[in-house]
Amino acid sequence: MLPTRRLGNQGLEVPAIGLGCMGMSYAYGPSDDTESVRVLERALEMGCNFFDTAEVYGPFENERLLGRVLKGRRDKAIIATKFGFRFENGAVTGADSRPEHIREVVDASLSRLGTDYIDLLYQHRVDPNVPIEDVAGTVGELVKAGKVRYFGLSEAGERTIRRAHAVHPVSALQSEYSLWHRDLEASILPCLRELGVGLVPFAPLGRGFLTGTARRAEDFPEGDSRRTSDPRLQGENFDANVKLAKTLAGYATQIGATPAQLALAWLLSRSDDIVPIPGTRRVGRLEENLGAASLHIEPAMTRTLDAHFGAGATTGSRYKATAMMALLADPA
Repeated sequence: MLPTRRLGNQGLEVPAIGLGCMGMSYAYGPSDDTESVRVLERALEMGCNFFDTAEVYGPFENERLLGRVLKGRRDKAIIATKFGFRFENGAVTGADSRPEHIREVVDASLSRLGTDYIDLLYQHRVDPNVPIEDVAGTVGELVKAGKVRYFGLSEAGERTIRRAHAVHPVSALQSEYSLWHRDLEASILPCLRELGVGLVPFAPLGRGFLTGTARRAEDFPEGDSRRTSDPRLQGENFDANVKLAKTLAGYATQIGATPAQLALAWLLSRSDDIVPIPGTRRVGRLEENLGAASLHIEPAMTRTLDAHFGAGATTGSRYKATAMMALLADPA
């Protein structure tokens, strides 16, 4: 069984490593629900019961998948899901965090998940047209109503985090953080420590890049978002970044671990309020990832990794320019 960690100061306790469920239904090409169910079942067996989903994954299909697996044993899982988008014909057409929309999304998510409460509810992306105070207040009302237990933000900036937390306590921030993306360290991590907010890193393995199976963007199959969405996997950026992946693999070999395990163990060693959520669609990969929870890395190895994978070491932006502009929204 996995050790547990606390996210925030409001009482949310989760396993040290969670499971990102997005790829089971979204973004990475054709899905295989049968294999995904095996992964979710094995995760429960191993104590990895912190499942991360969202209405946009599918859209809607990932929540339904999770609901089917957890039917009759809802109490065995900790579910995190997200709101914040507007859809037309199954496609995202913009942000939408209006209070009335949040309430509608939560009711729909509860129905798909087959439950009457959500453990951790995130705003998926900041909506520049809705004051974050209104968002936090609405989630606070849902907490009082018993539909939600804890409030989270995803990819939010420092000012947004502070403003939201002043209205209703934020238990967790979900953002990309890993050996090859460390931009949070300058201002976001100090803010989280000050406020007592936990961090849930998504893409802790660089969307597979740090596992030792790095591929160029064009080598991913049609339907896999990594073909077009991540500049770090393209052209000269890939050539530069693959050297980092090979460096990590070399250090992992030295300590008898896999690159994925070393990358996750590095994250876990940063602070006891960090809970990564690597995603996978394979039982073997799940078991490999969870092995990182028992991997101890010596301070000398940590210093070596920090030297090779410092902020700015990765070449290329993590999203296209238009997507990056949306992520930078942090209203005063």
